[in-house]
Amino acid sequence: MSSKTELLKGAAELFPDEVVTQAHVRHLDLPYGAGKFALITLDNGLDHTKPTTFGPQSLANLDVAIDQVEKEAAEGRIKGVGITGKPFIFAVGADLKGVELLRKHEEAVAIGKGGHDVFKRLASLAVPTFAYYNGAAMGGGVEVGLHCTYRTVSAALPAFSLPEVFLGLVPGWGGCALLPNLIGADRAVSVIIENSLNQNRQLKGKQVYELGIADALFEGADFLEESLRWTASVLKGEIEVVRAEIDRGEAWDAAVERGKEIADSKVHGAAPAAYRALDIIAGAKSGDLRQGFDAETQALADLIMGGELRSGIYAFNLVQKRAKRPAGAPSKDLARPVTKVGVVGAGLMASQLGLLFARRLEVPVVLTDIDQERVDKGVAYCHEEIDKLLLKGRVNQDKANRLKALVTGSLDKAAAFSDADFVIEAVFEEMGVKQKVFAEVEAVVPEHAILATNTSSLSVSEMASQLKHPERVVGFHFFNPVAILPLLEIVRGERTDDASLATAFGVAKKLKKTAVLVKDAPAFVVNRVLTRFLGEVLRSIDEGTPVEVADRALAPLGLPMSPIVLLELVGPAVAHHVAGTLHAAFPDRFAVSENLGRVVEAGKRNLYVPGTQQLDPEVAALFQTGNEVLSEEQVRDRALNAIAEEVRLMLDEGVVAEAQDIDLCLITGAGWPFHLGGVTPYLDREGVSERVAGRRFLEPGGASVPA
Repeated sequence: MSSKTELLKGAAELFPDEVVTQAHVRHLDLPYGAGKFALITLDNGLDHTKPTTFGPQSLANLDVAIDQVEKEAAEGRIKGVGITGKPFIFAVGADLKGVELLRKHEEAVAIGKGGHDVFKRLASLAVPTFAYYNGAAMGGGVEVGLHCTYRTVSAALPAFSLPEVFLGLVPGWGGCALLPNLIGADRAVSVIIENSLNQNRQLKGKQVYELGIADALFEGADFLEESLRWTASVLKGEIEVVRAEIDRGEAWDAAVERGKEIADSKVHGAAPAAYRALDIIAGAKSGDLRQGFDAETQALADLIMGGELRSGIYAFNLVQKRAKRPAGAPSKDLARPVTKVGVVGAGLMASQLGLLFARRLEVPVVLTDIDQERVDKGVAYCHEEIDKLLLKGRVNQDKANRLKALVTGSLDKAAAFSDADFVIEAVFEEMGVKQKVFAEVEAVVPEHAILATNTSSLSVSEMASQLKHPERVVGFHFFNPVAILPLLEIVRGERTDDASLATAFGVAKKLKKTAVLVKDAPAFVVNRVLTRFLGEVLRSIDEGTPVEVADRALAPLGLPMSPIVLLELVGPAVAHHVAGTLHAAFPDRFAVSENLGRVVEAGKRNLYVPGTQQLDPEVAALFQTGNEVLSEEQVRDRALNAIAEEVRLMLDEGVVAEAQDIDLCLITGAGWPFHLGGVTPYLDREGVSERVAGRRFLEPGGASVPA
């Protein structure tokens, strides 16, 4: 047994819960008389929906399989070696459950070096090697194939990526060094940096082939058989694989600079992973793979021991696991079926909701409003969006026709909602208006119908207080744009019953939303956090800090947008309204900016001159400020302290079950980055939690290096 196998088996103690991947070797007679062939299949023994990963024991098993085929190749008993995965899944990379348990830098080095040592053996065999990407391939699953001589990919492959930068790592088992040398630096930057920082964008099989990562593309139904036929033709010399020459001149340097611009625009220097990956890509220009592999191992180990990676894994687990099992949700057995949906309102938000319900639930959806023109406009929006899906090939003509037929409009609530099971309002954010709407709806809907409100800040309990059946009212707060942001804050009013809540969660699941149960408290979670921190930034401006200085203050966090850009996206009027709601509830913590009020009164939607970060002269003329000028650091400290205080109070008040739910809300509802873990891991890491709340929000090891 090789020394590296012993090393990997020793490292297995660090991965106590590893789902071990086996590497089965079987021998085939290739078509066309091409000779004997060894095929290694990666399989963790679980059902086809469970991904195959690489921990120390899994790498050791692959190493043993390579020992066998290496001997057979050296003795001339086989003509080639292939590697593939179990049905539908090739391999999805390193075992993250184990990575987050590593405590020492040398342990992280051992994992990085172990993966390199095993994978690069595929490139040094005495016969050609082939990777057959038959299903999902990510991270180390992609990288093991990059070490092979040739690659094929299934046209049915649903997801292919090097997602490490998204999580706070670098592709550390060959990706940064090998990929640019295979497809060129610019395309490699797109895969490693751009796709990762765009919410971990995945490639399909055809794209993998078109990028030049794979040498051949075959349909999924007979993918392995066709790949083996192609392999036989390659080995017999009947097919010659010709790859484009790599430009190692100025184009390589330009690609790296483009990658830095992408990283700057996404994380603003706040997370190191993208920049470490770009350094390795830049160094790979020489073609010295040994140097590249060493740089990958060092970067991998450094990042594994850093807070951003731990936060990234924590965030990944929230989105992949906690989001699927909402804390506090009632038994799904209590949920009632929803066969028709009513939407009160036909404006942009209401129309987006109508479209979403029709697409996901595929049940009739009726929009109502105060006049026919508004109703027609809302229905037309839904129909036009469905036509766009048809043009993009997202639905076929038959499906488009059926979806459009599902969305109708009416001025008569009684006729429209008499057989509706679920009615949601999306009207003006004013309590009296919403109470009036619910009273009208309650009078005409069936007794079992759920009444949902899309309110962003108002009390669900107060909204239901004048109804005969307040137990069926539930908050159903979406985030804009509805089709993109996954979060759905489900609000339980004081008298909401379990059946109504269970139905709401059942609908949320069908809508493919991340549902988080929140208490009926002012502005719930996301808007409460955003309004509090934005309020501190605006207060610093009101007191005399230049707008540009205050706006740059949060840049070191790498948030998706600066405070002023966020304010303009939300809309000054909406932000001002929510601030007023929270000020009424918590006047000691939430201020109402008089300057923002003047901006709203003047009808201004932008503080900056569009396309610039220069204050609009008309806005500047409205501002009345004091003489207290703060530095960026002082504004940032003030904002972080405010966020930490608000998180503590929300937990004390039971707005959500745990800090993890606040983080999940910020990630999926506000796009806060994985490298922050939402926010509480960052507050813990920077000492803000203990300074403000007197304690950490998470236990050590939850999103940090274990003690």
